[in-house]
Amino acid sequence: MTALSDDDIGRGLAGLPSWGLAGGQIVTDYRFEDFPQAVAFVVRVAFAAEAADHHPDLDVRYNHVRVALSTHSAGGVTAKDLELAAAIEAMARR
Repeated sequence: MTALSDDDIGRGLAGLPSWGLAGGQIVTDYRFEDFPQAVAFVVRVAFAAEAADHHPDLDVRYNHVRVALSTHSAGGVTAKDLELAAAIEAMARR
């Protein structure tokens, strides 16, 4: 899998408006009512990520979850990251 160009990443993020490119990763932040909801979301993301054999960086701060994706072996953002971002976004909307 090869890293995408910034233009390709921008096109891939067009349907994911809450996501952006920062520091060689695609990132987003989610806020929940409370800590248990934030952790429940992280658990759902963990199962989807494991099924995709891809593992995002997840940072939980009370009711706030930051998600960052890149493919370390490719040295940047790949199509696999965009696919998982779309799945995570769908989970956040539930």
